[in-house]
Amino acid sequence: MKLDDLYSELTIKTGAKLVLLVLDGLGDVATPEQGGRTPLEAAQTPNLDRLARESALGRMIPVAPGITPGSGPGHLALFGYDPIEYQVGRGVIEALGLGVNLQPGDVCARANFATLDEKGIVTDRRAGRIPTEVCERLCARLQERIRRLEDTEVIIQPGKEHRFVVVFRGPGLEGPLTDADPNREGLPIPKAEPRDPSNPKQQKMARLVETFYQAALPVLAGEKPANGFLMRGIAHQPHLPAFHDRYQLRAAALAIYPMYKGLAQLVGMTKLEGPRNVREQFERYLAEYENFDFFFIHHKATDKAGEDGNFEAKRQAIEEVDAALPVLLQKKPDVLVITGDHSTPCVVRGHSWHPQPVLLHSRYSGTDGAARFTEAEANRGSLGIFEARFLLRLMQAHARMFDKFGA
Repeated sequence: MKLDDLYSELTIKTGAKLVLLVLDGLGDVATPEQGGRTPLEAAQTPNLDRLARESALGRMIPVAPGITPGSGPGHLALFGYDPIEYQVGRGVIEALGLGVNLQPGDVCARANFATLDEKGIVTDRRAGRIPTEVCERLCARLQERIRRLEDTEVIIQPGKEHRFVVVFRGPGLEGPLTDADPNREGLPIPKAEPRDPSNPKQQKMARLVETFYQAALPVLAGEKPANGFLMRGIAHQPHLPAFHDRYQLRAAALAIYPMYKGLAQLVGMTKLEGPRNVREQFERYLAEYENFDFFFIHHKATDKAGEDGNFEAKRQAIEEVDAALPVLLQKKPDVLVITGDHSTPCVVRGHSWHPQPVLLHSRYSGTDGAARFTEAEANRGSLGIFEARFLLRLMQAHARMFDKFGA
C-alpha cells in the first residue's frame, strides 16, 4: 500500500479548522556582519514569541538535503505533494494566478523584464523591479505586435512589477523546455532547449520561443531599463490530485501575488481575492472562517527582501506579520502552522537549501519551552528536522483527523 493511500484510509472528517501561514523565504542564516543574528532573531515579534512558548518547533527540508527549491516545489511540498513526483512549470502556476483560462495543450512561460547591455549580457534580471504600470504598458505593446507565430496564438499577460506570462496556444506543443534565463547577471540569455531532444512537440515549442525572442526584442530595444526579458518554467499543465480528495478539507487561499494564487488553484483551493496586505488577509480569514476548513495565507515580502539582500527590510516584513497576528488569533484555528516555503538568506540573495523554521500550535502540540520563534530555537524543537511534504499530515494528526492504524 502507498503511504498516501494509508493516510486516506485513516482520514476522519472532524470539522477542525487549520491555518497554514507562509512567510515566503522566512529562513535565514546568522552572519558576523549582522551580529550573529538572522532577521527572525533581530525582529521584535512579541506575538510570535508568545505563540512559540505554547507550541512545538522544528525545521523542514523543502525537497531533499542540499537541493534549493523554487517557489513551486517549495509550496507543493507544503501542500503535501512530493515536489519530485509532481513537477509543475512556473509558467503554468503564474498563468493560473493571473486568471488565464488555460486550455489542454497550452504551454506557458513565466517571464521577467530584464536589462541587457549592448552585447546582450544580462545586467539586471528584474529590470530594477519596474513599476507594474510600466510592465502593463510593455506587455500591451508586445501583444499588439505579436499575436501569432506560425500556427500558434500568443497570449501575453502582465503580472506585478517586472513579471509577466506568455502562453502559446496551438497544435503539437509540449514542454518542458530549459530556461531562457541564465539565473544570474553577467551572462547572455541562453537558448531554450527541449528537455527531451527526441520529442517533436518540444522541438516545435523551442523553435517558437526562439522566434518569439526574435520578434519581441526589437520592440523593447529603446526601453530603459526593460530592454529585454527572460523566460523560465516553460511547460504545459500537469494533472495533480485534488487537495480536497487528499485531505477531506475545504481549502481556501489568501495570496496577493499571482504565482501563489496559481499554485493554490492548481491543487483545487478556492482563491479569495481582494486583500492587499497581511492585515486584510487576516481580516478576510475571519470573514470566511465558517466557509472553509483549511486556509493557506501567503506573505511575500520576506522573500523579496531576502533576494535583495536587505536584512532590515526582511526584519520589517516579519514584524509586519507579527503586528497583524492578533487579528488572525481572534478566531484561533484548531491547528496553526507558521513557516516558510524555503529559506532566502540575505547573504545568499536568493533561495537556498537551508531548512526553514516551522511552528506548530494545537491543543495537542505540547510546548518545547522555547522563548522565541527563531531558527536557533527551532533547531532544538520537538518536531526535529523533517521533509516539508509531511507537514499537512502532521497538521491533520494534530486536528485528530486520523483513525488508529492497526490493532
